[in-house]
Amino acid sequence: MELEFFSAAFLSALFAIVLIDLVLAGDNALIIGLVARNLPKGQQRKVIFWGTFGAIAVRAAMAILVVYILNVPGFMLAGGIALVWIARKLLTPDPDAAAQHAAQAPAVSFAAALRTIVVADAIMGVDNVLAIGGAASGSIVLIVLGLAISVPIIVWGSHLVITLVDRYPSVILLGGAVLAWTGYSMVVREPLLAPWFEGHAATRLVIAILVFSISLAPWYSARLSARMKPLIVLLPALLIWMLAFDVAASHWKLQVDYLLAAESGEYLLEGLRWLGWLPLAAAFLWLHEQIMARSRRSARA
Repeated sequence: MELEFFSAAFLSALFAIVLIDLVLAGDNALIIGLVARNLPKGQQRKVIFWGTFGAIAVRAAMAILVVYILNVPGFMLAGGIALVWIARKLLTPDPDAAAQHAAQAPAVSFAAALRTIVVADAIMGVDNVLAIGGAASGSIVLIVLGLAISVPIIVWGSHLVITLVDRYPSVILLGGAVLAWTGYSMVVREPLLAPWFEGHAATRLVIAILVFSISLAPWYSARLSARMKPLIVLLPALLIWMLAFDVAASHWKLQVDYLLAAESGEYLLEGLRWLGWLPLAAAFLWLHEQIMARSRRSARA
């Protein structure tokens, strides 16, 4: 359906597309800005330009192919996992960044940054293309306008992100969280897994804990003391341990509520739920301490 130029329906759809771009193109600007911040100042403008060009080119291609892409089994799951990997990479501190910049040719750093940006944009662009396509009601003109409007948003937003990161480094955590949330959303929307998630609602929370723990762990690990770092693993693991019993109960039709248990097996299951994690946590802490002690001995040697 092609909308008439400057009709009420056309202007209404255009306004919706502008709002969509402000919300969704902001994600792309955030990622481009966060990746570009690691480059020398002279290359930041270049990577923002080519990153924006890549984002628009990918969206234009996806606007044509998105219907077929979404029908590929496992695409949403693979895309979600890829975003988790990119989020973790983005939040992993690089203690030798200055030395690497001095040792590497700028083209290598530029190419790596551009590759990360294009991959993230390609995956995150699915929602943007779907949203703009729906708001455009099939109008090619509106789809093209939507892509064009997103260009200044991404360019300006990328420069703003670099400025904010220089003043407020915690903005990097926001970027990782955006990627983690998008990755989680793609995983739970995977058609191959949809029946399982519908029948086992608790697994959504398990996936969310895993995704955010894996994605954000490098940020917290770099800022916690050595004695507190095991919490990065222990707290998410404990939540997943507890939720796993709810998933098992719904799958095998078991009762894991101690007050409602009726059989000895159900009492044992509930006891395992609340106490079984203790020896596992103790073993993890012991192993962590052994590894740290070995590292200290190696450093002294």
